[in-house]
Amino acid sequence: MSRDLFRAPPAPRLAFIGRDLQFPVHRIYCVGRNFADHAKEMGAPVERGTPTIFMKPADAIHRDAALPYPPGTTDLHHEVEMVVALGRDAGGPLSPGEGLALVCGHGVGLDLTRRDLQAIAKDKRLPWDVAKGFDASAPVSALRHVDDGRPGPGAALWLEVNGERRQASTLGEMIFGVDDILVHLSQLFRLRAGDLVFMGTPAGVAALKPGDRYRAVLEGIAELDGRVEG
Repeated sequence: MSRDLFRAPPAPRLAFIGRDLQFPVHRIYCVGRNFADHAKEMGAPVERGTPTIFMKPADAIHRDAALPYPPGTTDLHHEVEMVVALGRDAGGPLSPGEGLALVCGHGVGLDLTRRDLQAIAKDKRLPWDVAKGFDASAPVSALRHVDDGRPGPGAALWLEVNGERRQASTLGEMIFGVDDILVHLSQLFRLRAGDLVFMGTPAGVAALKPGDRYRAVLEGIAELDGRVEG
């Protein structure tokens, strides 16, 4: 009988707030330009159209308070986002209204971006992978189980850096809602239990530097605190 050449690392896991449960991460999907004010600040047209989707590897998840500053960049940017966790497989493409039944929890996270490398990729019309999918590029809070609360459209999403509010909006300002995104993703991928969806960021993205302390909040649901290490 054949054997593995090496021991495979375990799947990254997120805790649930107030519950003795773990969430093993399968994939990370991210939604780009899902707040009109952020699309404007990035010079992109504001239109409903088709959602912009990209991905991060599952092991980009970062759970520690100490966040390492990544190599290869001098312009690391924060993007605070609601994170949606799927606890059920989709049997196939979803119809409108079926997506929310897959959701088992919510959290708050940062979609970290090596903005200088992204700008180079955009200029050359190349993929963004090195700008988005690096190690520790997805800090995420513990998850709030849906039975313990769901965020409504009025829920505030915000980020402070060194005590200064940099990003703030409400979920109702998203161009595409959770069900919209899950229905769209299900046309392209087989959605599985363990998938995370980063739902997009409001305006105010800016640089994080070594020594910066950050606090991300999805009102009534989850908080994430950390410090950037040089």
